Parts: sequence; structure tokens; C-alpha cells
Amino acid sequence: MGIKNHLLVSYAPIFASLAIRFLYSTNRTEILGGEYPQRLWDRGKKIILSSWHDQLLMMIMAYRGEGAKILISSSRDGELIARTMGYFGQGAVRGSSSRGGRAAFKQLLALGQEPVDLGFTPDGPLGPRHELKEGIVQLARLSGRPVVPLAFVCSRGHRFNSWDRFLVPYPFGRGVYSFGQPLYFDQQEGADMFRQRLQNAMQENQKLAEKHLESYGLFAV
Repeated sequence: MGIKNHLLVSYAPIFASLAIRFLYSTNRTEILGGEYPQRLWDRGKKIILSSWHDQLLMMIMAYRGEGAKILISSSRDGELIARTMGYFGQGAVRGSSSRGGRAAFKQLLALGQEPVDLGFTPDGPLGPRHELKEGIVQLARLSGRPVVPLAFVCSRGHRFNSWDRFLVPYPFGRGVYSFGQPLYFDQQEGADMFRQRLQNAMQENQKLAEKHLESYGLFAV
């Protein structure tokens, strides 16, 4: 690793974690459906949190659990994200469908037996945008854990010209987090039906967050 990359990996996550806290503190933010994961935590159950890749930046600020391991790609950008999450006390499992995916999935499956929540962006690392891939379906099937959708929308922000249209909120706007009802894999329905059910649930949860923002006369970026 060159000196430039070393400095980037060493210091960028510090500033990123401060920026995330700043953006959260300067936006008027609400959390909908927080009772869904809380009921499971109160019963000693751990969950799989599922959120779209473009909303990844701010997701950590809605998390109220005791600790999570988040699937993050093995790329340099993934290294920056993983180190940033470390400043929030959360761990990372490195890998993706295109790089180190099999080993990462085995690690996630093993963690499914441990008292830790799991974080997943099911349309990552390269899309298509907002389309579920197979990994989260198989993780739910083999671990038996419930999948809880999580969405974030905001009234002010910037979307990058990337495959996922990655979202960075601006300060002094309004934001909404929305947790959906937990979904369990049903062996009777099979993988395809569960995938469609989870896809629909995440889309509906996204719409719920957007509609709540619209109740203030604002529209999601």
C-alpha cells in the first residue's frame, strides 16, 4: 500500500464517522417501526437487518441493538466503510458476490449462531439497484433468523452518479428511518417466493418512509 492510500485508509474513516454524526445531529430525524426489532431483542433474538446499498451511509445511526456484523465488500472502498463502522463499535464481514463471497457467507452463517445482529445490503455490491440477490435469502433460510427491512429517506441531499445513486444527506433537513415487520423464511414456500416477499416488503417499507416525509410537505431526494 502506497503512502497516499495508507493515509486515506488511516484517516478518512475518522472524518467519515464525524461527518455521519454531524449530519445526523443537524437533521430532524424520526424512526418509524422501531418496535419491530426491539420486540425481538427483548426476547433475546438476533436479526438480519436488510437495507439498500444507496442508503448505507446513515444506517448505523438508526441501530439500537447491542452489536452487529455488517457484510462489506473486499474493495478499497469497502475497507474505508469497514473502518468507519468500527468507530461506531460495529464489526465487518468482508466479501461480496464478486469477491470473497463464499468465505464471507460461511462466516455470516457461523455468526448466525452467535449473539450478534447481521447487516446486509442485498442489492450490493454492483446492483441492479434495489433488486434482491440470493445471498440474503439463503442466509435467512439457513440461519432461521428474521429479516427486518430498514429504509432511510431525507428531504435534502446529494445523489452520486453511481449504479446505486448513493445518497449523502445535507445538513438541516428532515430524515426518516423506517423499520419493517420481520420476515421469516418458510420452508413450505421456497426461496423464490420468500425472495419476492422480501423484495415487496422492502419496497413497501421504502414507500412508507417517503409518505411520512411527504406528510410534512417534503419529498425524498
